[in-house]
Amino acid sequence: QVQLVESGGGLVQAGGSLRLSCAASGVMFRSYHMGWFRQAPGKEREFVARISTSGSNSYYTDSVKGRFTISRDNAKNTVSLQMNSLKPEDTAVYLCAANRRSDRALRPELYDYWGQGTQVTVSS
Repeated sequence: QVQLVESGGGLVQAGGSLRLSCAASGVMFRSYHMGWFRQAPGKEREFVARISTSGSNSYYTDSVKGRFTISRDNAKNTVSLQMNSLKPEDTAVYLCAANRRSDRALRPELYDYWGQGTQVTVSS
């Protein structure tokens, strides 16, 4: 079982940067592929980025490529999302998630555990 707690959200101006962190507790963190998702009001939950158990493989949705970077530190049981050049359309609740099935998982239903989410608001 894995428990996930996000932090680092807040209010930032367009063009600014923000770093989100997700702290995992429980057991076997290194056995889980990790992902970041976001959900804005009235919209479906959207895949943002994922990273494999070792951190060797990562993938991003097209809208954040070149701006966001996902990373993990298995020694500290954390996964992070560095967000640069933020845009108002990035405004959403960001959630980290863990899955045991695939390092290519993009659908929310493939993830087993979820954090509570952290709000990111980008002003124009």
